Amino acid sequence: MTSAYKRVLLKISGEALAPEGGRGIAMDSVVSVANQVHQAMQSGLQLALVLGGGNILRGAQFTSQASHIHEATAHYMGMLATVMNALALQDALESQGCSTRVMTAIKMDGVAEPYIRRRAMRHLEKGRVIILAAGTGSPFVTTDTAAAQRSLELDANILLKATRVEGVYSSDPEKDANALFYPRLSYEEFLSQHLRIMDQGAVTKCMEYDMPIRVFNYRVPGNIEAAVLGKDVGTLISSHS
Repeated sequence: MTSAYKRVLLKISGEALAPEGGRGIAMDSVVSVANQVHQAMQSGLQLALVLGGGNILRGAQFTSQASHIHEATAHYMGMLATVMNALALQDALESQGCSTRVMTAIKMDGVAEPYIRRRAMRHLEKGRVIILAAGTGSPFVTTDTAAAQRSLELDANILLKATRVEGVYSSDPEKDANALFYPRLSYEEFLSQHLRIMDQGAVTKCMEYDMPIRVFNYRVPGNIEAAVLGKDVGTLISSHS
C-alpha cells in the first residue's frame, strides 16, 4: 500500500468507540478502529488523530438553565471525555504494534504529554501515531474546529472526518429518506447551504488556508484505511466542487 498523503489529520467521532446504539466505550469498537489505523500505518503514513467525546459526554447536555453548570465548565467536562477516549485508543493501537503518544491541550502529566507543536511534529517524523485530546484546551470550541486547527499547525495534507453517515448530504439522511448525497463540494457550497455534518467554523478555517476535507462513514469496514490512503470514499470538500 502507498498512501496519497505524507501526513493526515483524522478526526474520529467519539461514537466510533461506543457500543452499537449506546454510550460509553466498547473495547471491540475501539479495537476495530485501531485495526484499521494499524493497517493504514503500514504505508509509512504520518498520522495524527483527534477524538470527539460525545460517546461519554457532550457539553451541550448541561447548557440548559436548569443544569446549574456553567457552559464553560460543561465544555471542560467534554474535553476530559476526549482524554478518556484517547487513552483507550492508545492501548488498543499499541496492542497492534503501533508506537503512540497521547498529547493533551490541558496539562495532565500523569497520563499524557502536553501538546507542543514541535514535539508533535517530531513524534510524527519518528512514525508515531499522535492522539490529540482535550480539543484546543479552551471552551466554546468544537472538536471539529480543534481538528482543523491542528491539521493546519501540523502541516497535514488533508483533514479527514470519520462520522456515522456516508458523507455530506443536503439534510440528515437518518431522518430524511430524500436527502441528496454530495460526492464533492466547494467550501463555499458547504457554508452557503448551512450543512450541519461539520462545524462551520472548522470549514471556514480550512477554506482560509485551502485545507481539503474528506467526510466518510467509519462504520463501513475498511473505510478508515481507505480514506487515510487517499481513496475516493465519502465527500471531498475543497476549493473546487
